[in-house]
Amino acid sequence: QVQLVESGGGSVQPGGSRRLSCAASGRILMINSITWYRQEPGSDRQLVATISDDGSTKYADSVKDRFAISREGKTVCLQMNSLKPEATANYSCVADVVEVGRRRSAYWGQGTQVTISS
Repeated sequence: QVQLVESGGGSVQPGGSRRLSCAASGRILMINSITWYRQEPGSDRQLVATISDDGSTKYADSVKDRFAISREGKTVCLQMNSLKPEATANYSCVADVVEVGRRRSAYWGQGTQVTISS
């Protein structure tokens, strides 16, 4: 079994910064990628950023140059700068992993709320 735990959510003023973490644990042989998504109530889930095993990254156009995704071991961080009110959402991470036993699976964390408000 694999677990993902997000942390770092909270309230921040417009223009501020916030750093989210996604820590993976369990019977993991390899992490192919970890992706951050966000979702507001009543809206579709939006891909924010992803980092692959080779270190390559991709970002949504709306966050390029303001957000940075990084990985150290089994933990992925999302550094969010110059936050705008429209970034208010529940942020969750999903890991594409190869588990012990060679099974490839996707696991989601429970999500962490980020609220941008003055």
